[in-house]
Amino acid sequence: MAEQSHPHAPRYAHEAVEARHDEPLQTGFFRLERRHYRHRRFDGSWSERVVREVHVRHDAVGVLLYDPGRDNVVLVEQIRAGALDDPCSPWKLEPVAGLVDPGETTAEVARREAQEEAGCEIDELIELHTYYPSPGACTERVTLYCGLIDSQGLGGVHGLAEEHEDILVHVMAFAEAWALLERGAIDNAMALIGMHWLVRERPSLRARR
Repeated sequence: MAEQSHPHAPRYAHEAVEARHDEPLQTGFFRLERRHYRHRRFDGSWSERVVREVHVRHDAVGVLLYDPGRDNVVLVEQIRAGALDDPCSPWKLEPVAGLVDPGETTAEVARREAQEEAGCEIDELIELHTYYPSPGACTERVTLYCGLIDSQGLGGVHGLAEEHEDILVHVMAFAEAWALLERGAIDNAMALIGMHWLVRERPSLRARR
């Protein structure tokens, strides 16, 4: 059983899953597996066999870039394959982000992606959260940072040609970014989580400068 350090901690841990078999279905940019397993039920009995399809992905890093001196937020815009059927547009405003390669730390990924996607050097990294965007269907865990920067001179189009990236950098006042969020123009988890953290911490970040 999972260690009960808090009354609302998970009841069980890994030993409460058995008869697991992972069946590969597809290998490509992401991997698709069919997972077979049984698990302990909350009444102490064992479940019947459960079968679920799961996307197996590298872990990811997101960085909300913020200039506390100018009170600017830097977001990037690019087309997203998962949003091709979006009712408004498949181009999304997001924090810079990327996948974790073997041997990399999440902080190294954050600094690399800021340079590749926004042409930006990060002065200070603040780790916010690590979370599963969709644990019912995907193995990916995201580590989200706020990167404190100097936004002067940022802009233009960036990205790696070999990764088919075509990324437009937007530098905007925090108030403008918040207005976009409130009207639904910013609609991805990384940006929403990061912006809600920033609206709370922004006064203290600005006071440090």
